[in-house]
Amino acid sequence: MAPSPDPAADTEQLMMGAVPGAAALGRGPVPDGDHSRHEYHHPAAGWGAARSVSKVLLRSPEPVEGIRALLVMNQEDGGFDCPGCAWPDDPTGLRLDICENGVKHVTWEMTPPRADRDFFAAHTVAELARWTDYDLEAVGRLAEPMTYDPDTDHYVPISWEDAFALVGSTLRGLGSPHEAAFYTSGRLSNEATFLYQLWVREFGTNNLPDCSNMCHEASGRALTAAIGSGKGTTDLEDWEQADAIWLMGDNAASNAPRMLTWLAEADRRGAALVHINPLIEAASRRTIVPHEFVDMATFRTTRTGTRNVQVRIGGDLALMRGVAKAVFETADRDPAALDQDFIDTHTSGFEQYRAVVAATPWADLVQGSGIAEADIRSLAASYLASQRVIIAWCLGLTQHEHGVDTVREIMNVLLLRGNIGRPGAGPAPVRGHSNVQGNRTCGIDHRPTPAFLDKLAQVCGIDPPREHGLGTVAAIEAMQRRDVKVFVALGGNFVLAAPDLPRTFEAMRNCDLTVQVSTKLNRSHVVHGKRALILPCLGRSERDAQAAGEQGVTVEDSMAMVHISYGMKDPASPHLRSECSILGGMARATLPDSRTPWQDYVDDYDRIRDTMSQVLPGFEDFNAKARRPHGFRLAQPARERTFLTPSGRAEFWSGPLPDDVEPGEGRLMLTTVRSHDQFNTSIYSNDDRYRGVKGLRTVIFMNADDMRDRGLSDFDLIDVTSFSKDGTRRTLYGYRAVEYMVPPGNAAGYMPELNVLCGLADMSTESEQPVTKHLVVEVVKQAG
Repeated sequence: MAPSPDPAADTEQLMMGAVPGAAALGRGPVPDGDHSRHEYHHPAAGWGAARSVSKVLLRSPEPVEGIRALLVMNQEDGGFDCPGCAWPDDPTGLRLDICENGVKHVTWEMTPPRADRDFFAAHTVAELARWTDYDLEAVGRLAEPMTYDPDTDHYVPISWEDAFALVGSTLRGLGSPHEAAFYTSGRLSNEATFLYQLWVREFGTNNLPDCSNMCHEASGRALTAAIGSGKGTTDLEDWEQADAIWLMGDNAASNAPRMLTWLAEADRRGAALVHINPLIEAASRRTIVPHEFVDMATFRTTRTGTRNVQVRIGGDLALMRGVAKAVFETADRDPAALDQDFIDTHTSGFEQYRAVVAATPWADLVQGSGIAEADIRSLAASYLASQRVIIAWCLGLTQHEHGVDTVREIMNVLLLRGNIGRPGAGPAPVRGHSNVQGNRTCGIDHRPTPAFLDKLAQVCGIDPPREHGLGTVAAIEAMQRRDVKVFVALGGNFVLAAPDLPRTFEAMRNCDLTVQVSTKLNRSHVVHGKRALILPCLGRSERDAQAAGEQGVTVEDSMAMVHISYGMKDPASPHLRSECSILGGMARATLPDSRTPWQDYVDDYDRIRDTMSQVLPGFEDFNAKARRPHGFRLAQPARERTFLTPSGRAEFWSGPLPDDVEPGEGRLMLTTVRSHDQFNTSIYSNDDRYRGVKGLRTVIFMNADDMRDRGLSDFDLIDVTSFSKDGTRRTLYGYRAVEYMVPPGNAAGYMPELNVLCGLADMSTESEQPVTKHLVVEVVKQAG
């Protein structure tokens, strides 16, 4: 039995898992000791989701408002867009186009409690730092602007104009615009995104780190290199026509639950549904779609998976190359295995790629993927038997050292049979936040293209900087060095989403000023600079009234559909401002001589869209197109087999296999995942229904043989040490081992808790992403 923690031990350190000999707390509610795990054999969604939604609504102090919100969420006629994942809305006008996680997130946003001046007067920041992250968010909606008073260690009220003046004077007082960094989460609307980047670039820097730097950066870079655009090419009509859908590194049941509807439909028409993942997830088995009432009433399930391939962590590239090798070997006997006409007409680099694949021994592919040769050949046979194939993926592929190369290899496999630019086929990166793709489309990018900057300069009359700015990891390092002194965040919970939490905390506290534009209290408000501002903004579900009347904002989903969203609920506080209003205020205070019509933009968002229509390709006549039922789809040239690469063709990639899939003797490869009861860093409970875990988040899922080798039983206390690229080590104390169906030598656990194990040096040299899904660790039983 482990010793009890010292009563004086800092709770923040226990949440970090930084106290030897003590059980870690994690980031959810304080565990009550009643934890368990069982096998989950029920279908995904179905009655389990219905019961969960019912409980969420009944627990809500405003259940009627919650139900009313469900009736208009994701609806084209004056509805608001779900603030959760970026899965597209159903184009058929389906009512109740919602999911369990969307309901949780909306009720989380609509909660009645308030973090107002009375709350902050009653609690010092030092006290709040010892609260769990769950308890911080449970305080409720932020109600008015607040500023940190270092003399009292309290946040105190500040007027909007004084807050803007503080931002403006601090930024103008910097030695260089590059001494500030401006972060964006995926919650920002397209209109606010455009204003944000316009302000930052007129100020004079491209330091625009964003959540893409931590999630799908690898996808964008790989797709741009392969087909000339950083987006997928498929839409929902393609998902209706595909003969096969492969899901790689994705847990659809928790991360994009509305996808289950489309997987179920695909199964009914006989499509192959292949799930490639180290963990076998609930989404890979069966579902009951809640809005299919007959199925719900009769408990009739539908398959959402026909094959599970348990690849080792980091082994996806080797697996895809094995599929390609089998395809080439089949083509030696049957040339129809390749779409040679497509290859000859539309691609470059084919012969070099073919030679590299031929020279790769099967033994290397088996070792690299962790999949037997016969099983790889069987998977390739399934690919060859399908005329139209979609390959979709999520962060399980991208948060690796070789994430870009892996997506390039996916593209290689698709190109071999012409599975791009035709109905029912193509690449489909699955974005996990509601407008993260729109953020990039509308200008949030620390590596902007010259063409975008030229157009911005021409239309907006500014001289934007041309040198690349700082991404997420580089911004943290610059704050540590004091090269960046001001940090502004539009949404998100940066200090928990980032890697290497102790160093990120230190970096944030080094700043002269930190500014958080947020809806609810979180860790990033209590880990702050010498001066700090909390600027509360409207949520997606709330009405946005400006001088010209009620405003709508647009978002872009994972499949490049852009649609308008109108809030339906009165704001949580009369002191809240919209994202656009807050940005306009900060911009005016920072750039007093600017010729940009900031106030006109804030008064009427149509004016923002008019300017966007002149700057952004595909946004012509933006105001009219945004108001169409279901909006409009941005053109994707690669969908029409127009490839905007230097060669004008789709590019095969011929790089080597990774050499870092073996963690080393006695070590494991660790990946991070989300539980079913969380959205990004927001944690709703300590339960994870689909993985059968109840009451605990500080767990490491391990293979039974790996547990046996270490003398471990379920829920034994363990210490986990990671080995960074720079030779440093990081240890989490007091986690618990849990047996799970993962391949030998592999393990998994929850983010954001395990982000502590990822050092800033553990960044992909290909994408600049933290490699939180590719960590080398050692697990030992805790002494005691």
